[in-house]
Amino acid sequence: MSIKCKNCDQNYSGNYCNNCGQPAETHKINAHFLWHDIQHGLLHFDKGILYSFQQLFSRPGHSIREFIEGKRVKHFKPISLVVVLGTLYGILYHFFDINLINATSTDPKINYLKVNEFIATHFFWITIANIPLFTIGTFICFRKQGYNFIEYFVLNTFKASQKLFAHIITFPLLYFFNGSPEIKSINILIYVIDLILIFWTNIQFFNKISKTKALLLSILSHLIFLVLFILILIVIVLLYEHL
Repeated sequence: MSIKCKNCDQNYSGNYCNNCGQPAETHKINAHFLWHDIQHGLLHFDKGILYSFQQLFSRPGHSIREFIEGKRVKHFKPISLVVVLGTLYGILYHFFDINLINATSTDPKINYLKVNEFIATHFFWITIANIPLFTIGTFICFRKQGYNFIEYFVLNTFKASQKLFAHIITFPLLYFFNGSPEIKSINILIYVIDLILIFWTNIQFFNKISKTKALLLSILSHLIFLVLFILILIVIVLLYEHL
């Protein structure tokens, strides 16, 4: 039976127009349609975000490797996922007035309130800016594993989302201990969780080498990231002092 496409007037048979991809069956626009559109189009809760969350905390390295190799339908797109999670975490950080720096630092030469406010209002961009630095470390240490720089960028983008998921989950700890001396210990705990997730993901992702070698290269990769991050931070501070 031939169907006339409601979008481009093409005659076709089947469930989708072979010219523009329009579905043969369209749903009435009502409250159910609107809710499904919010789920599917904005946050993709019906499969994307929840699926990515489940995969990143059950089999992170394997699922990311499968995504890079082409198994991509169920995953939320990596950069979009970072945008959503980074924005959400930045809003939480700013709205609840979390102050990680001022609570643990006393150097009078630096206005830690301004530094903390900058982190709160630019958290998403800081997260995005760190991904290339992580990728450089990964590319240097795992360059013989058959992946290109962009594929390592995707790997580290997913790891950034994984970290953001973990930070959102542990956010109540930051809120509860905000402004107290104990928040320094909470920061250390969250950083240790970050490292465990990074190393666990890399060990699964690079499954063609031994777990010991993957762990050692992951540690080296993270050290390269820290060196690059500190160097860039020093440059930023020097430029700030000359302004």
